[in-house]
Amino acid sequence: MRKLYIVYLYLSVLSSQNFLLKGQFWSVNQSFEGILENKPSIQSQLGYIPTLSLLKTFSNERTLDLEWAHRLTGTNSYQDTFNSYDRPYRRWIRYSSNNLEARLGLQKITFGPAQILRPLSWFDTINISDPTGQTDGVEALRLRYFPNDILSLWTWGMNSDSDNYSYGFRTELMTVFGDWGITYHRDENVNSHQIGLLPIVASGSNSRFALDYRFDGIIGFWFEGSSLLFDKKSYDLATIGADYTLPIFNGILITSETMHINTRSITGAKTGSYPNINNTYSVIMGSMPVGLLHQVMALIQWDWKRSISNYYLRWGVTYDRLSFNFSLSVNSSIDNEKNYQQYLSKDLEGFGNILDFTIIYNH
Repeated sequence: MRKLYIVYLYLSVLSSQNFLLKGQFWSVNQSFEGILENKPSIQSQLGYIPTLSLLKTFSNERTLDLEWAHRLTGTNSYQDTFNSYDRPYRRWIRYSSNNLEARLGLQKITFGPAQILRPLSWFDTINISDPTGQTDGVEALRLRYFPNDILSLWTWGMNSDSDNYSYGFRTELMTVFGDWGITYHRDENVNSHQIGLLPIVASGSNSRFALDYRFDGIIGFWFEGSSLLFDKKSYDLATIGADYTLPIFNGILITSETMHINTRSITGAKTGSYPNINNTYSVIMGSMPVGLLHQVMALIQWDWKRSISNYYLRWGVTYDRLSFNFSLSVNSSIDNEKNYQQYLSKDLEGFGNILDFTIIYNH
């Protein structure tokens, strides 16, 4: 019955005349130096995401729309090893009115003010070093209610690999003193979870609590903190950040963030082989437009515990639909490949040195 109702909604939207077909094509060419053993030193990737959007409008500013997108990727290494895959990227239907939004399907869910070191990266894989801006989605039903101009209430339910659904809620409050957010999520997925897009992995169902805040004045300031409670251990992450635009040339935006992560053993639990973590990371980033088409960005990341630093530099040229991005990453090598291998593509650390040329075409 539920499937028939969803099909009916899709057919209702299909009768609309508001039809949009768009997509993103990208080509990535990378040269590695000092990467892990048995890894290719040259790699190329081609990808395309076709996206179909349909919109139907009703009276009283109500709308019903859907989006379907599929990700196609092919990767080739210098060893002439070619791998290809395709998977759904977006697949959702949404109802919207003046004070309510309901969206069902494979969708992007992201929140929190932090930009790089993000304790609230619970459902996305946004990476500052990826010029495509792509992120994984989650299968969910998400509701957002806006009772007035300063308050928004979120709730969601998500598919998990267990028989139970994961669920959560979020409240956002906008005041003259800044914007606040409180978030809770109960995760019934017992598989491995990456913590804060860092090379830290924990397994099992868990409960998550978070508080975030942002104030925009002469200097932008934000805070983002979360606690993830597993059966044997909890992970506490906190980030503070600030940004300011220097009145030099066309304006240089300076952004800085510092994250502290700490683990605590749950009372009475035996941690066994679970190591304790107590570490601090810092990032400073500068970006500046050069003329109308060019953008330069530089980033430095510190790992205070291991006393190492990583560097990232990107120069981009953007036209109406086409962009060229040249980047250089100078990063520390990985100490233990087994601990990082599954998550290499989601963090600035552990890549060795990379020279990257990415072409992106949006239509």
